Amino acid sequence: MTRYDIAIIGSGPAGLSAALTAKVRNKSIVLFGNKELSNKMQVVDHPILNYLGLPSVTGKNMAAAFTKQLEEMDIAITERKVTSVYAMGDYYALQMDDNTMEEASSVILASGVVAGKPYPGEQKFLGRGVSYCATCDAPLYKGKTVAVIGGSSKEEEEADFLGEVCGKVYYFPLYKGEPEFRNPVEVVREKPVEIIGGMKTSALKTDQNEYAVDCVFILREAQFPGQLVPGLEVENNAVKVDLQMRTNLPGLFAAGDIAGQPYQYIKAAGQGNVAALSAVSYLAELNRK
Repeated sequence: MTRYDIAIIGSGPAGLSAALTAKVRNKSIVLFGNKELSNKMQVVDHPILNYLGLPSVTGKNMAAAFTKQLEEMDIAITERKVTSVYAMGDYYALQMDDNTMEEASSVILASGVVAGKPYPGEQKFLGRGVSYCATCDAPLYKGKTVAVIGGSSKEEEEADFLGEVCGKVYYFPLYKGEPEFRNPVEVVREKPVEIIGGMKTSALKTDQNEYAVDCVFILREAQFPGQLVPGLEVENNAVKVDLQMRTNLPGLFAAGDIAGQPYQYIKAAGQGNVAALSAVSYLAELNRK
């Protein structure tokens, strides 16, 4: 298996800046994200006035400029979702949504801020009836009843797969539009509010009803940082970092919105640069050992 020097999670200004800096420093990188870049950038049609070097540029135009620079530097974006990151000593193992693994000597988290907060019971039952990856954990619930909380239409494919494997699938879409499935999946237009159980998950409670289930699959665009990386120190849903973008885990760095306010493109890009330079220094220390 290829072990990258640096894995970068996120394709907003922080992640892209980190990727460019790491590439300039001749490090092997893998960049996970969306080829459309940050969704937040794509919906900003008004001029951004405080991004140095790009005066009065819209978010869409900024994204186009970033994409061109990535192409010139021969940096590709890998559109695979990272569901978990595990510290393995001198490297990190990244679990993907297709149940495969990637390895990197260091990791930069730049996946942005996740709106809201975890559901009550989500952290308590993680691994005991709460999952973030249908492909990974579907075999554990063959023939059983599960609930799927879908953050976007992109999650319908995973819910469809569960419909093929599980005995009963309730799908709770958190977006507008009519979900489409090939396999039996029951769409429920109710708001999930709590995951309940004893030793393991037994039900999903909504604002209207309670559904007896063996597992709740929570499929978001991005995970809360504390759920993404076990042992990561988090405060108010933001990763705690020092001025070098170092987290409490050696070799793990964070930059941009995920590291807290202010939520500014220019700040995110600067932090991405610092995080990459810190990762390069960390790799040099590993090599000396």
